[in-house]
Amino acid sequence: MEENNSNAVAAVETAVAVTAAVTPNAGAAVSPTSAHRQIMFTWLAGSLASCGAVTFTNPFEVVKTRLQLQGELAKASPNTPKAYHNVAQAFWTIGKHEGLRGLQKGLGPGYFYQIMLNGTRLGFYEPTKTVLYKVFTGKPSDPNKPIIPLNVAAGGICGAVGAALGSPFFLVKTRMQSASNFAAVGFQHNYKSSLDGLRKIWREGGVRGLYRGMDAAMMRAGAGSSVQLATYDQCKRYIAGSLAHYGLDNNSAKTHFLASMVTGFFVCMVMNPFDVVSTRMYNQKSGSGGHGGALYKNPLQCFYKTVSTEGVFSLYKGFFAHYLRLGPHTILMFVFMEQIKAFGQKYVL
Repeated sequence: MEENNSNAVAAVETAVAVTAAVTPNAGAAVSPTSAHRQIMFTWLAGSLASCGAVTFTNPFEVVKTRLQLQGELAKASPNTPKAYHNVAQAFWTIGKHEGLRGLQKGLGPGYFYQIMLNGTRLGFYEPTKTVLYKVFTGKPSDPNKPIIPLNVAAGGICGAVGAALGSPFFLVKTRMQSASNFAAVGFQHNYKSSLDGLRKIWREGGVRGLYRGMDAAMMRAGAGSSVQLATYDQCKRYIAGSLAHYGLDNNSAKTHFLASMVTGFFVCMVMNPFDVVSTRMYNQKSGSGGHGGALYKNPLQCFYKTVSTEGVFSLYKGFFAHYLRLGPHTILMFVFMEQIKAFGQKYVL
């Protein structure tokens, strides 16, 4: 729920936790000024926490990107040479030949993307959910009686909006991560820096160029956020109820860890096909005149061409790298979020 989401801590848990933490008396009336401060603080906390997490998980994003682009639109054959065979070998190969800088390619635009995606997801999840509850039920949301479809819808909306806002940065990030002088996969754009990438994309296609692939990214983030939202809280409740005799409850760090890892698996199962399509839409060569893409006109065509050429399982390329990125990213973001929340309670709010 990138990332997912990507690529991120479960939006429902983090947003609810932060909102509860910064509102000592949940039943008390909250002034508009106070509510705005809470939203801005949650946006800032989500942005900082996700940036801290992506610093550690970005290498797996690089590995995932290259695995997803490898063999693009090529018929699979046992004798086809591959630069990257699996997550561990790809990690080692990139580290050996490109060093730490290679493993951290795209980190700069990755920070900006996390601010746009997770700042929006976490900062505006509660207000969006409140609006949906009032429209469809006429009542405010009740944490003890959640309406899962409305929660899913709120998470999906916020995820899609965040992905749209951060799309230009995800575009540059993907293209920088695919670039390699040793084992190139996909089209090589060879940007010198994030700014150089944005400048070249603007010259080629203007605003349309900067937002190429946005539709695929919105599908990816919306799907990831929705699944994350629907499964994390349920997993946490189940684990706390089933393993209470081991000292696990709703507030246990072990419960959060287990719930995050289980949720991460389901999120990857749903989101990985959209992630493959998004990566390919972003990395493809520009069409003539800088308009459109040279390989795919839209996400549906990308789905079709990928499956018809490489098979259904091609939609799950980079799955384990995706999971290894998402799980730790979720845990780290949650830990950072808690620390920022404690600071906010003491010094800000």
